[in-house]
Amino acid sequence: MSALLRLRLLLAALCMASLTGFATAAPEQLVINQGWTFRALPGNAQLGAHPQAASWRAAQVPGTVHTDLLANKLIPDPYVGAPEAGLQWIGLADWEYRTHFDAPASVLKNSRSDLVFDGLDTYAEVWLNGAQVLSADNAFRTWRVPVQGKLRAKGNELRIVLRSPISKLLPQVQAMPHKLAGNYPSPYGDEPKDAMTANFVRKPGYHYGWDWGPRYVTAGIWKPVMLQSWDALRIDNLQLRQDHVDEARADIVAIVSADAVRDGEFALRLWQTAPDGKRSLAAQQRAGLRAGGNRIALPLHIDRPQRWFPNGYGAQPLYRYELEFADGKTVVAKASARTGLRSVELRREPDDKGRSFYFAVNGIPVFAKGANTIPFDMFQPRVSKAQLRGVLQSARDANMNFLRSWGGGYYESDDFFDLADELGLLVWQDFMFGGGMQPAYDDAFRASVIAEARDNVRRLRNHPSVVLWCGNNEEEIAWKYWGPGQELSKADPAFADKVWKGYVQLFGADLRKVVAEEGGGIAYWASSPGDDLAEVANTPASGDMHYWEVWGNPAHPPSKYLEITPRFMSEYGLQAWPVQRTIDAFARRGEQGIATPVIEAHQKFLAGKGNQRLMQYVDYEFGATKDFSAFVYLSQAAQAEGIELAALHHRASRPFTMGSLYWQLNDVWPGASWSSVDWYGRWKALHFHARRFYAPVAVAALRTPQGATSISLLNDRTHAVRGELRLRLLSLDGKLLRDQRKPVELAPLSSAKLADYTDAALLSGADPASTVAVFDLQAEGEPASRGVVYFQPAKAMRWPDAGLHAQLRANGKGYTLDLGAAQFARAVWIDFGAADADVSDNALTLLPGESVSLHVSSRASLATLRKSLHVRSLAEYY
Repeated sequence: MSALLRLRLLLAALCMASLTGFATAAPEQLVINQGWTFRALPGNAQLGAHPQAASWRAAQVPGTVHTDLLANKLIPDPYVGAPEAGLQWIGLADWEYRTHFDAPASVLKNSRSDLVFDGLDTYAEVWLNGAQVLSADNAFRTWRVPVQGKLRAKGNELRIVLRSPISKLLPQVQAMPHKLAGNYPSPYGDEPKDAMTANFVRKPGYHYGWDWGPRYVTAGIWKPVMLQSWDALRIDNLQLRQDHVDEARADIVAIVSADAVRDGEFALRLWQTAPDGKRSLAAQQRAGLRAGGNRIALPLHIDRPQRWFPNGYGAQPLYRYELEFADGKTVVAKASARTGLRSVELRREPDDKGRSFYFAVNGIPVFAKGANTIPFDMFQPRVSKAQLRGVLQSARDANMNFLRSWGGGYYESDDFFDLADELGLLVWQDFMFGGGMQPAYDDAFRASVIAEARDNVRRLRNHPSVVLWCGNNEEEIAWKYWGPGQELSKADPAFADKVWKGYVQLFGADLRKVVAEEGGGIAYWASSPGDDLAEVANTPASGDMHYWEVWGNPAHPPSKYLEITPRFMSEYGLQAWPVQRTIDAFARRGEQGIATPVIEAHQKFLAGKGNQRLMQYVDYEFGATKDFSAFVYLSQAAQAEGIELAALHHRASRPFTMGSLYWQLNDVWPGASWSSVDWYGRWKALHFHARRFYAPVAVAALRTPQGATSISLLNDRTHAVRGELRLRLLSLDGKLLRDQRKPVELAPLSSAKLADYTDAALLSGADPASTVAVFDLQAEGEPASRGVVYFQPAKAMRWPDAGLHAQLRANGKGYTLDLGAAQFARAVWIDFGAADADVSDNALTLLPGESVSLHVSSRASLATLRKSLHVRSLAEYY
């Protein structure tokens, strides 16, 4: 044990003793993260072509094979250029990691010692001092191995062999007479297209490639390795179950699971630290423990609790609890947990069209405004809390209150959920099934999933942000409607029946039971989209929906969104390229073009040919272009305006519709995708639009292709709001043709249709190609909201030069950009080239003669920023 670690343990013990008046003899924990080395396992077929991987080299734990190879300069950066095909050998090789550590005398003296592996990816053989102690097969599980009596004082060798999941599973999959449906076949030949292995292994599915990320089938010790040691008891888990929470009272049961070395009686004390920092003794009792596993419940009550609310509905106060077991005056074990006090329920109320689907928090019906999250990197161990904070803060800043953590990646880190708790972001958590079909008919497979589910539900259940556990992503509709189920039923009816019954057992019964037993009252949902295993799935009448007929097949224009009114839209999306600075990070300017190899390597939709579909969506509104820079800019404008149309339609359909989660919030690497925030944390135009269309109080001006416009006023506040709605009809060059003002009052938690217009009624004879209708809502205490109605596609309008003018000046706290337009300016985009600068607003619409002052944050000098400043609008492309 290092001197630093000993000091930390001593300080922690002294701190607890000073707080409680007790001495400490708590369990010890040694994090084994030093001295690791790795190599390709001798005998690998891959070593013939890659002999550089044969030698022992320094490794990082937690980490992955890919990042260790990169750190040792044995492979190029997997994100730069187009190296993907040349790196597939890594996923076919077996790898070996090892380190040595000393065991302190206190550990050797203790009665119990466990090696704990929080995450091994995936088929892992663990050897301690030459003896195998574990064979792991699930990347999502925590593995605990008793090692008392097997440790040495000096020089313990810990060795881990990681087998290639493809090489291990491929013979088994190829031997199947009829294959199970997978997700994305490899284009690189590392496994046959008709024998995909990913769904047979409990490993992040996105490692095998998705339509927004590369194929890097990595392996590694991806979470910490620890040696835990104790002599009396170990606390396995502290649950803070909220049985009842309202404004007057919170009834909580602190449930502790403890593993005792021997029978004995202990004093339990539970300390509470309130959100204001006040610490008090919340509960205490004496308990007799048996040797082995024990479960003890401590009820506690809080009068007038400070309740936790989602973003936009109130504050996010958090309570911390510290539990200690004492034997006489000695604390022998302690644990802590944090939570927010709230009630939450998924309400499914029948009506004449079906059943509702919405979440009520503290009794308030919450319209879910947000997005789906995917993994934040191809190699999870290098995701930092700062990176997570940046993206989740961006979600909050865009007025989001809800995230769906998608099932094709991994269960997110404690940091992710801590941040969601602090920021007021509700989380819909999928179990890790991203698509296709699994061998759930296999008892051993299901048992592994059940153990994985218990591990993760227990780990996350104290987080107030978690409001739903969902069995899988799109597996039910894929089986029912996309062909694999019907095809297998024709080829082998008996096997198809076996597969479906296994599916129903796992997602209809097994996981539901785990959530009921371990989740603390959180709801379970079998599949998304679905109706909890009802006969019909993905229907507007009941349950949640994914809608991909815009963008996917048959690639309808975004106006089609207005024809689909769901109960809860949990996926819909449009693609766009990230900002130019992000593209420059992986492709040199000479490598950039709509159909160049490096750009196609970072466009994963349609196996690299997705720019054809993206151009189709640019062309719908703006017309096609051959210029790559224009393509990037127009792709962002098309994405932002299309998703805005859908989201405002969903909000205007309240209370029938109660959720709008677009696909997707973040990126796994830099490239084309459906995200609104790119891999570097930079906002696309969509995210600036989201901040407006998700504003608590907003106006929705929605025009159909048939020329009918509806105006709705949206209020997510829990109180009524008064304001004024202004309608102006303007020519693009600034002539005011109509100006009407109307006082309005918006009821709490509501959407109200205010008016319907035909084009003829709005235009009153004006030229539709050079006229717009502008609806401005100014509500008391709220940011202004604007809806603009265009009567023609942008490519058919007669755009004048916008006459943009911009002046950047220092203001003592950064910089101020004064920006204005002489004539109508649509899709105004502010860019500082290679300079690192953040603008307080972007992707703007400026009316003729209108100006704004924006804050610019940057470490660059005023001269540098002025030189690099570029402001564009849609007019320059016509």
